[in-house]
Amino acid sequence: MTKHQKRLSVPKSWPVERKTDVFTVKAGAGPHGKEGVPLLILLRDVLGYVDSKKEARYALSEDAILVNGDPINDEQRPIGIFDIVAFPAREEYYRVFPDEGGRLSLTEVGEDAAGSRLGKIEGKQQVPGGDTQLTLHDGTNVIVEDGSEYSANDSIVIDNEDKSIVAHFPYEEGALVTAVRGNHGGKIGEVDAIDVTPGSGSNTVTVSTEDGGFETVEEYVVVIDENFTGGDD
Repeated sequence: MTKHQKRLSVPKSWPVERKTDVFTVKAGAGPHGKEGVPLLILLRDVLGYVDSKKEARYALSEDAILVNGDPINDEQRPIGIFDIVAFPAREEYYRVFPDEGGRLSLTEVGEDAAGSRLGKIEGKQQVPGGDTQLTLHDGTNVIVEDGSEYSANDSIVIDNEDKSIVAHFPYEEGALVTAVRGNHGGKIGEVDAIDVTPGSGSNTVTVSTEDGGFETVEEYVVVIDENFTGGDD
């Protein structure tokens, strides 16, 4: 299997130039599915901290780079929306957040804010023993004793050290959301209305913003709070 990915066919969310070279690095197996951006692209093409895969591998071998609190040793590890990428030796911490247009970008945050990450609940099921498993947007699972307060499309904040839930943001009218995909990717606003579509079609959500508003499918929005909109936290 090839380790390369044609630039022209990468997802629109990837922060790479498509017409410079033919190929770029291919994401490995891991969270975020096909939308995940290889860590090497962030280190080389976005931050400019390394010039080559060899340099990236050396930095990773020194446990110099953390993703969601864990040291990473694979330069192809997929990085995606709301991940926390930390460089403790540099005292630099970034949250992956969509820019206007939906491309993934790095928003610098403080060390305290880098201690947790946001996750959108995309699935919920009971597991043997009576606990509830919450499946998040990046494919990871969180087990809770009582899942009654959580619903699909809610968001939770997970502590990167002990993996506990430290905050919960329900998906409802009045919630603050950001669009992570589609024509309105990167826009932030409040939910005005949720239109439930009968059958198997996607529900739609109307969002009001400072410059008007937009309508999109609810799969494209994630509930956040004001601490997730910039680097002042």
